Amino acid sequence: MNQTQLLTPVEGQWLLRLAREALEAGVRGQALPPVPADLPPRLWEPGAAFVTLRTKDTGRLRGCIGSIVATRPLVEDVRAHAVDAALHDPRFPPVTPAELPNLALEVSYLTPLQPLAYTSPEDLLAKLRPGVDGVLLRDGWRQATFLPQVWHSLPDPASFLTHLCMKMGAEPTCWQRPLEVFTYQVQAFQEPDYWEAD
Repeated sequence: MNQTQLLTPVEGQWLLRLAREALEAGVRGQALPPVPADLPPRLWEPGAAFVTLRTKDTGRLRGCIGSIVATRPLVEDVRAHAVDAALHDPRFPPVTPAELPNLALEVSYLTPLQPLAYTSPEDLLAKLRPGVDGVLLRDGWRQATFLPQVWHSLPDPASFLTHLCMKMGAEPTCWQRPLEVFTYQVQAFQEPDYWEAD
C-alpha cells in the first residue's frame, strides 16, 4: 500500500468508532446513528473494507464481512459491514446484545485488486507474499478471498490456497489449475482488546 493510499491514525480511529456504534445499534435492532458532521472528508470517498469481530476472551472469530471493490463511501461501507458481520455472517448465529461487551473489532481498508499473472502452480506459490497480500481466487461465477491476516493461521502458501479453494466451494486443489488470481493489501485498525487465537 503506497503512502498516498494510507489512512491517517485519526481516520482509522474514526472508522473504529463508527463501526462500534453501528455494531451496537444493529445488534440491538436500533437505527444507525447519524454520521457526525466533523467526519474527515477522506472517509466520504469511495472505499472497500472488511469488518472482523473476535471474542476478547478467546480471540476466536465471531464474524467477518466486507467488500472487495469500492462501491460507496468508505464510512458507509464500514458501518454496513459492522452490522453484517454481527448479524449476517452465514458461518455464525447472529450476535446477541449480551455478547457485545466481549467482542472486539478490526476494520481492514483494502487497496484495489491487482491481477496476478502466473505460469504454473509453482509460479503462483512463488509470487504470493505471505503476511502481505490478500488473495482473491475467481473460477467462473465463484470467488473467495482471504485477507492478509489469514496468513497468521495458514502461513504455508499451498495450505493457504487449498483452504481458499474450499472456502470458494471448489475442490481443495483448484489452485493447481488455471484460475483468475488477484491480490490486494490492507491497512488494519483494531480496538485495544482485539487479538487472534492461534
